Amino acid sequence: MNVEGSSRPSWARAWPARALAVVGALFAIALARPAHADEASLKLPDLGSVSFAGNMDGRTLLLAGMGVCALGLIFGMTIYMQLKKMAVHRSMLEISELIYATCKTYLITQIKFIVLLEVLIGLVIAVYYGYFKHFDVGRVALILFCSLVGIAGSTGVAWFGIRINTFANSRTAFASLRGKPFPTYAIPLKAGMSIGTVLISVELLVMLIILLFVPGEYAGPCFIGFAIGESLGASALRIAGGIFTKIADIGSDLMKIVFNIKEDDARNPGVIADCTGDNAGDSVGPSADGFETYGVTGVALISFILLAVADVKTQVQLLVWIFVMRIMMVVASVVSYLVNEAIAKARYGTVDKMNFEAPLTWLVWLTSFVSLGLTFVVSYLLIPNLGDGTLWWKLSLIISCGTLAGAIIPEAVKIFTSTESNHVREVVTSSREGGPSLNVLSGMVAGNFSAYWLGMVIAGLMGIAYMVALQGLASVFTSTMAAPVFAFGLVAFGFLGMGPVTIAVDSYGPVTDNAQSVFELSVIESIPGIKDEIKKEHGFDVDFEKAKHYLEENDGAGNTFKATAKPVLIGTAVVGATTLIFSIILELQAEFGVVEAIQRLSLINAPFLLGLIVGGAVIYWFSGASCQAVVTGAYRAVEFIKANIKLEGAEKASIEDSKKVVEICTQYAQRGMINIFLAVFLGTLAFAFLDPFFFIGYLISIALFGLYQALFMANAGGAWDNAKKLVEVELKEKGTPLHAATVVGDTVGDPFKDTSSVAMNPIIKFTTLFGLLAVELAIKIPHGTSVVLAGIFFVASAIFVWRSFYGMRIKTDVKAAAPAAH
Repeated sequence: MNVEGSSRPSWARAWPARALAVVGALFAIALARPAHADEASLKLPDLGSVSFAGNMDGRTLLLAGMGVCALGLIFGMTIYMQLKKMAVHRSMLEISELIYATCKTYLITQIKFIVLLEVLIGLVIAVYYGYFKHFDVGRVALILFCSLVGIAGSTGVAWFGIRINTFANSRTAFASLRGKPFPTYAIPLKAGMSIGTVLISVELLVMLIILLFVPGEYAGPCFIGFAIGESLGASALRIAGGIFTKIADIGSDLMKIVFNIKEDDARNPGVIADCTGDNAGDSVGPSADGFETYGVTGVALISFILLAVADVKTQVQLLVWIFVMRIMMVVASVVSYLVNEAIAKARYGTVDKMNFEAPLTWLVWLTSFVSLGLTFVVSYLLIPNLGDGTLWWKLSLIISCGTLAGAIIPEAVKIFTSTESNHVREVVTSSREGGPSLNVLSGMVAGNFSAYWLGMVIAGLMGIAYMVALQGLASVFTSTMAAPVFAFGLVAFGFLGMGPVTIAVDSYGPVTDNAQSVFELSVIESIPGIKDEIKKEHGFDVDFEKAKHYLEENDGAGNTFKATAKPVLIGTAVVGATTLIFSIILELQAEFGVVEAIQRLSLINAPFLLGLIVGGAVIYWFSGASCQAVVTGAYRAVEFIKANIKLEGAEKASIEDSKKVVEICTQYAQRGMINIFLAVFLGTLAFAFLDPFFFIGYLISIALFGLYQALFMANAGGAWDNAKKLVEVELKEKGTPLHAATVVGDTVGDPFKDTSSVAMNPIIKFTTLFGLLAVELAIKIPHGTSVVLAGIFFVASAIFVWRSFYGMRIKTDVKAAAPAAH
């Protein structure tokens, strides 16, 4: 069997459609009439024109904030050096360095493709802003440069993430040999805090540099270019990483059933690919996604303030206030981490058993309360006289709804995904008699219930923000509609209020997962005289059984907290998308008039209603297309592993076989990502050109359908994953029919939680952000021409939709599969 398609390379086969896309986009630009001011034309006010607490002007205050960001970078890099210097056995170091080498190869492959995508989008940006917006060469170059900075930021923090995680995985595995659980917990969290503080500090520094050192008339284009670049990088890395990791994970996991071997068996050539995938999907993707989330949310709020607030002094007050809030979250997170670690070390440092989830939970809540306190204190000091003098606490309360969401949502997610969860235990119970069938159904039940409760939590917190916004917030805006939308944007902002900690607990998972694999792949137990060697060189007695138990148990905690971060990011995307959508609506009001725009945004306007329907269709296509890439790639990986695994007379799989599995994963991740991203990109152009009000309905729909589809898939997958972990760690029933049933459920959940659900976040943001430009183009083109171009773009998009299934499916030889005739 093989994958359907011609012998020509997939890249070559895709070029006709790409060329059509470029020609169509440039043709649309060539027909556009000069447009009025948009987000890229916005001019920032003089931040030094307003004084704040202690007679410090806004510019000086933010310069001091850059110093805080620098300290955050120093903190993150200090941890990096500490981890690098930690003790590790050479057998484990060798494995972690092999994992890093394969991660580097994968990431370089993706960066090359992102650069090609940047050329495609850069052509549209350059011709549009240079020729029809009449921007001078320097201004266009600045937009393009900032888009490259955005890409560099997303890929740079992703690279840093895999480097520090591959330091931490082997150090965690080695520390577990001491027979104490605390180091097994402390090292992954230390690595996560390093990634979190570096990521947030770099993102803030870039935005502050634009804010403080770029002339006001150029800052708008810089922010837009930066946001498009980081969104492009994150979308590609999230999609490809999610596909890669689950191809590898499924290919490796199924061998446990086929050959009845242990997890992470060193003879399985799929295990190295699985470890690479843990970083590609659970480190590279989230790091790039987190960087983009913080950046795009900030750009959306900046644009909104400049568009919807007329008074220049108020603009300055709000802009400075928002950035000081973002700076304080670095302080809150670092302080909370240090305090929590001191408490955790005192409590668990010498014990033989600990609940690995407990100190992580305390860290999230402690950071939440510290952030809440700082929000009110700093707001009172900075903007006590904003509006009628009460807005400082009202704005603080609105942000606090988001900050609380950052703590409440993880708690709600744990109800459905934790190893302590009744839902997860129900999955195990149903599997004991019902096998894989009831396992899958029970996981789907957990996912559906979780979507209901998390949706109610998000709606409730947004509802509180809405009610607070009605209490006088409209006085600072040019439109009464603006206050609630700004409030929703602040809720999304508040979701990110514990930035470094949110990233840290998410990054905890790939380290714990890798650490368990590194232990097995190192075959350290079989090294002659290893106990005496470690005793002599490191001064402690080795306990292999306790080490394996702690690593497995901690992996369950990692699974749980990976699951808790996903709804926070998707919630941010959806809530924050409302701010960007409102910016597009302001454009439409300026073009068509307020009355006509509002009428055409009604459910009785057919294009708007049709847009709502089409958005749902696209979300379900996306879910299927991303899973299809995993299915086909996993089939190929399993086919190769089954043909080449050597269980007799071999201690480890060969490096060549392991690299071949990595190559298969990379190939199908790349193909799946190309199809999906270009279908989304071209579809965005098609729907924006068809009708701008159809497009608004489409954007609203993908946000709402995407929210619930992502919540369902992420938490169903989390339940299946930890049901397997419960059977392995608590029940100790590996190799039984019950274990086989939970492995099947886990392989179903793998693409649910780590491929489809997580990629919806950057896809929603990229579509909405790029939609700002697409609508600006569409409304300036004669309607008839716009419809024709919409058809061209839709056909091009449909080609990639077709390729995402029919070009990726597994082709079956019917004759070979047919039963023999008698």
